[in-house]
Amino acid sequence: MYQLTFSNQSMLELNKLPPEAQMILFEAVSALTPDMLEHPGRNGLKTFSREGVLLYRLRAGDYRIYFEVRDDALYSHYILQQHSVADFVLRTGLPATEETFEQHPSFWDYLESLKK
Repeated sequence: MYQLTFSNQSMLELNKLPPEAQMILFEAVSALTPDMLEHPGRNGLKTFSREGVLLYRLRAGDYRIYFEVRDDALYSHYILQQHSVADFVLRTGLPATEETFEQHPSFWDYLESLKK
């Protein structure tokens, strides 16, 4: 079992979640084994590199937790709702933030076009 620490973003997001969603996240992280971290691709665990840091992405319910391994601990950088704009931006490495998309008028036009 790993010690889990949180960034400010992760802690703020975690505190917003209902207790059931928090438990799902904690159960998913506590189930991680060294073998799973060495061989990602199973059980919803993926990896990618961002700015030279190897990040893991773990799906847990409707959320994704993005973390890195630091010695014998896991450091959660982000907890994001899956399929959100912020989740997409982080996974794809786009040089933007969720606020950037929301402030651009064509973003809202595009969303409206999906309804048709």
